[in-house]
Amino acid sequence: MTQTERPRTPALHRPPQLEKPAQCADTPGRHPRPDGQDRYTISEVAALSGLSAHTLRWYERIGLMPHVDRSHTGQRRFSNRDLDWLELVGKLRLTGMPVADMVRYAEMVRQGEQTFQERQELLEETRRNVLERIAELHDTLAVLDYKIDHYSRKTGNQPAPQPVPRTVEAPIPSAHTTANA
Repeated sequence: MTQTERPRTPALHRPPQLEKPAQCADTPGRHPRPDGQDRYTISEVAALSGLSAHTLRWYERIGLMPHVDRSHTGQRRFSNRDLDWLELVGKLRLTGMPVADMVRYAEMVRQGEQTFQERQELLEETRRNVLERIAELHDTLAVLDYKIDHYSRKTGNQPAPQPVPRTVEAPIPSAHTTANA
């Protein structure tokens, strides 16, 4: 994707065809262990995900995590699918989606295909909210750039070159990390 400046009014439509993001669950070689040999302890998942063991237990307790398998001694054993789910949850957290909505989304995933429409609506609402936040951040960035330029003219110090932000017209799709999610 080329980098361009954001138009004044962000586009709220989807491009006709979205490429699957590189972080999708079916991307070969994206997990530390192959399927079938993917039994991770809670400390391994904490290290891989950046979440604490306490947070992982809390996610399971509130219903945000699907059922996590247990070893014969009762220790949690996470799978690649669980890692993918946690990655999706992390993306949803970044959108600002409330935990209650994430739990509701997880419940819909567990209910199966009959919730596809509701899931789509929830994600579309979240997408609209993200685009609004992006537009607000772009406006804030424009003010900062203006002020930096103003002060650089006053002081004679040229600001460091800054990368051009991505356009809102064709955002990179977020990870679709489970088959039914």
